[in-house]
Amino acid sequence: MSTGGYSYPVAISKLGSDEGSREPQNVRAIKWLLEQDGGEVVVVTPQKNLEGSSLKKLIAHPRVRHLSWKGFSAWSLRGTRALVAWPNRKILNGLWDADADALAVIEWGEQETAEWISDAHPVILLPGETRAHEGTDSEELAVALPNGIDGILEHVASMAAGYDSGLKWNEEDKLRADMMNRQDRWRFVTVEQVRTKCRALGMRPDDADKIAGYLQKRKDGKRFNVRSSYRTFQFN
Repeated sequence: MSTGGYSYPVAISKLGSDEGSREPQNVRAIKWLLEQDGGEVVVVTPQKNLEGSSLKKLIAHPRVRHLSWKGFSAWSLRGTRALVAWPNRKILNGLWDADADALAVIEWGEQETAEWISDAHPVILLPGETRAHEGTDSEELAVALPNGIDGILEHVASMAAGYDSGLKWNEEDKLRADMMNRQDRWRFVTVEQVRTKCRALGMRPDDADKIAGYLQKRKDGKRFNVRSSYRTFQFN
């Protein structure tokens, strides 16, 4: 059953407020994952060396594959039941393309996972409780953006959705050129409003961050090196 943001079951195991060890948190994630239907079990950790008896026991099983962040690609999780331990934002963003049968994340810190949780809608694994995802006040609603920006981002999102790798260089150049040539268009929108709109349109997290980053650079007074064919480009 899908948990909302992804097309397959997703869960995140959080450290309980009264837990002095991360071992129970690890156990909850492992138990949930093994209860899901799907392919082989794959465990992803920052390094091959790790602490935690339950994780070590799982990895020692001959039918479990262990990967580290070094050289990691989300494509390696395709058709698997994946356990991703203590991921940072970069790793979480990459999971967009995982296409796993089930995914369990072991959280290290809420700052790294907050935006991913609002996108993925995982079930929350807590001590003695499994809770469905509920939106929070920090999950901003995407508001209508002025000066045709809504239409621009909708166009860019539809183009990016047609490619496995997301946003292409020519769409990036068009956006950057418009931000330089139409400063009036972008002056009164915030970086977070643009990021939230991109996420609401279903864009890959990396693409949403990239577009928001372009706007931040323009607000900081920086210019872009755009290819000559798009240097004077403006969206209608």
